Order: sequence, then structure tokens, then C-alpha cells
Amino acid sequence: MTHPDNTRHPQADITRGLWLGLLGIVIFAATLPMTRLAVGSHDAPQMSSVFISMGRAVVAAALSALLLFATRAPLPRRQDWRPLAITAAGVVLGFPLLTSLAMRHVEAMHASVIIGMLPLATAAVGALLHRQRPSNGFWLCASVGSALVMAFALLRSGSTDGLRIQPADLLLLAAVLCAAVGYGYGGRLSQQMRADHVICWALVMALPLTLPLSITSWPVAPLKASAWWGFSYVAVFSMWLGFFAWYRGLALGGTVRVSQVQLVQPFLSMLFAVPLLGERLDAVTVGFGLAVMATVFIGKKMPVNAMPSKPLTAKG
Repeated sequence: MTHPDNTRHPQADITRGLWLGLLGIVIFAATLPMTRLAVGSHDAPQMSSVFISMGRAVVAAALSALLLFATRAPLPRRQDWRPLAITAAGVVLGFPLLTSLAMRHVEAMHASVIIGMLPLATAAVGALLHRQRPSNGFWLCASVGSALVMAFALLRSGSTDGLRIQPADLLLLAAVLCAAVGYGYGGRLSQQMRADHVICWALVMALPLTLPLSITSWPVAPLKASAWWGFSYVAVFSMWLGFFAWYRGLALGGTVRVSQVQLVQPFLSMLFAVPLLGERLDAVTVGFGLAVMATVFIGKKMPVNAMPSKPLTAKG
């Protein structure tokens, strides 16, 4: 049974949810730099995007199967299979594949600014799933944040024949949509199932697709050790353990509210990129990143109200 996302959450659960959400975000923040390590650069490619996205899901699915067996997890109810499939499509297939494709062509800091729209996207999906009505101020902040992201993408396009969006930026924006939908449906399922079981069942459900694709895309050329380290991280932490804390946090504190902790993810991703990839922070990237985070922060302060129930009509 679900309920409006911004009501009926005891304060103690909200606090726990925010801390668990923050733990999940700290784990997720290293995903872009680690993916960059695994995929390599355009000039020095390592793993293929398909192998990284599908292979990480296979490793996490194997761990999931062990956990489901060890905890004697019951099969999901009939009505849970559809939202589980949507969750799998968003966070098991869509987001990993799209970000892996994009990360070979852009730096982790660049990608962090684009991914900075994820908190508002998650809140919007959560509001729709829980039948809430965000205020005009919320959507205004969403529009301003989107405009900032697009402006940054245009400014950093590097095009010699005028400003234009890079294909990698479109992939990242599509990844944001996939993640937001997967977070929203997974968070709602976590109100009815154990949070760790939600991602585990989603990973196992996707196995008939991810396993053959990972086998056919297995690397044939020698790879750097750093590529395998990056792959290991995104498989065990980004694709599995991080969701334990994240979905539990969404269930306890509410999707619209807990999604606010994603504000720190772009900044953490930028910080992780410095020691992991040797990237350098510049004023433009930091400025746009802070501006996007500011619009999300302000947007999260805007009211999000429950949609009114349909009034009963009199007979006769």
C-alpha cells in the first residue's frame, strides 16, 4: 500500500532515510570517474560500453541471487513484476549503458554537471508516482536548471562551426531520465519489499539479456589494471550495494524529500575525479555545477502537494 510521499513519514524515519540516502549518493558519486577508468578515453579505449554496462549487471546479479537464496526471499507479487521491470530498464540497463557510451567522449567533471539534473528529475517522477502536484515554483526551478545544463553543454561543445549539443550530452540527459524513473519505481517498491530485494530482483530479472551481451562483448585485448578496478567498483558498489542504502532511504523518508541529498553528488563526483583521473577543476565547471545545485536546492524548497481526490457526485 502506497501513500503520498510528503506525508505520514515519522520524523525519525525521515532522518534515517536522509542519512541512508546520503550513504547511497556517496557510493554513486564515484560511478562516473570509475566508469571513465573502465571505458578509457577516445584515444586510449579500454572496455567497451556494452561490456561495462552488461558485465557489471551480471556480476551484481550473481551476488543478488546468492543474497536472495540466503535470505529465503519470497517471489515478488504479481503486481510487482511490472514496476520491477521498469526499475531494471532504468537503473540496470538504461543508465549504465548510456553513461558508459558517453564517458569515453567527455570528462567525468563535464558529465557531473549534466547528471546534476537528476535530483529534480527524481523528485518529478516521485511526485507523479505518488500523485502529487509540484508548485509552479518547483517547475520554474526545474526549467532554470535544465537551461543551465544545456548552456554548459553548448559552451563545452568544442565545435568550430558554432555551438551545438554533443551526442554524449544527449546520452547523459537520457541517462538522467532512466535513472529518475528507476529510482522512482524502485523507491515505491521499497515501501512494500525489502530495499535490498528490490534491486536484487531487478538484476536477476535482467539476467537473460545482460548475460549473453556481456559474453559476446568480453574484452579480447589486454586491459590496464585500472580498467578492471573501475569495472569492479561499478559492479559491486554502484550496481548493487549503493542501492541497498538508496532505496531504503527513499522508502523511509519519501522519494521527493530524500532525492534532495543528490545535490551533493555532482560535487562529490568532481572531487573523486581529481585523484582518480587526474582531472582539474576549473572555474566554469565549478560555477555551472554550483548553479545547477542551487536551482535544485531552491526547487526542493517549493511545495509539493497531494492531488485532490475526485469528488463524489450526487445521484439522481
